[in-house]
Amino acid sequence: MYSLAVSSHMMIAHSFVGEIFGLAQQMHGATYTVEMEVRREQLDGAGLVCDIGLARALLEEIIGGFNYRNLDELKEFRGRNTTTEFLAAELFRRLKTRIASGALGPDTAGALASLRVSLRESPVAWAAFEGKLA
Repeated sequence: MYSLAVSSHMMIAHSFVGEIFGLAQQMHGATYTVEMEVRREQLDGAGLVCDIGLARALLEEIIGGFNYRNLDELKEFRGRNTTTEFLAAELFRRLKTRIASGALGPDTAGALASLRVSLRESPVAWAAFEGKLA
């Protein structure tokens, strides 16, 4: 299986509900390194998994909706704890939709096998969500 990964970062604010979160129940900020990795069985005719520039642009587009935002104020997240795990899955869902529509190029919509989205909170802690694309 071949893979291609790109990364960027986003800064958000949020708070959590529940004693398990301790001080994180209060409003706090987080800076995440966000990694998107796509995989496919065979390379395309140019010898690529996908266009790296399109992959980077797509990742920037998707995380742009969260960057410098207070996630507690976003209607779609109301009543949810926007944990790192939750955010990885949410970014996965949004990326998967755009990939299916051809955002990574015309030869990728049905050819890419899977996607993994990782959010790194620090050098020692991260979470990821991955699944099939086809």
